[in-house]
Amino acid sequence: MDFHGLQENLRQLLLRRVRDGQLSGLQLARQAGFQQPHISNFLHCKRGLSLDALDRVLCVLHVSIFDLLDEKELTTRARIVPPPRDDFENIVLVDADLNAFLPRFTRDQVKETFKVSKSFLRRLRPAMEGDRSRWQRFIFLQASAREAMSMYPRLLPGAFVLLDRHYNSLLPYRRSERNMYAVMHAGRCYLRYAEQQALCLTLHNENRNYPAHSVPLAGKSPPDFIVGRICSVQIET
Repeated sequence: MDFHGLQENLRQLLLRRVRDGQLSGLQLARQAGFQQPHISNFLHCKRGLSLDALDRVLCVLHVSIFDLLDEKELTTRARIVPPPRDDFENIVLVDADLNAFLPRFTRDQVKETFKVSKSFLRRLRPAMEGDRSRWQRFIFLQASAREAMSMYPRLLPGAFVLLDRHYNSLLPYRRSERNMYAVMHAGRCYLRYAEQQALCLTLHNENRNYPAHSVPLAGKSPPDFIVGRICSVQIET
């Protein structure tokens, strides 16, 4: 819902209270410190309210911004991951292609939650380039058959990969191993090895039968495309 929608919901709330005899336009204007025509024009859709005016009206009505939201939208956008109460963290599973690059997630974007040991997560070292401090750090993605076969046998179709989105650097996590990443390009999330070559980010496969994929940087840097480092793979049997 945008600011216009909030104002319209406030207008309808005021009209209901006026119609029910709980309030008058003159009374509201006096309590909020406006001229009476100011409120009248708002009620008759001739003008809107500034943020300051909106705050003053909400204060007079003793309501909050949440009272103006549609119940369905409020429920949809509510975070559903419960706070951890044991030695495990609740990590969300989201759609790789649609939502992997979102900083945070709403109810309708979470497909499932998994418990992961807090001690394991604390041991993981971040390597963040750019500001992702407000990003939900760990998420799960499910490997599609397409991505899994490109990385076979490191990945299998349907495998759940734990992603550290605070690790978007090309620096190797371990000297002797290549990092596996989730990389977003043209609306598709690739699960591959990655390295910068000239003006491209090259995505390599484990399975030699599949060709490498080239991502033109076009003035950006590799961390702008890297969703995060794959730090754990879980496969159901």
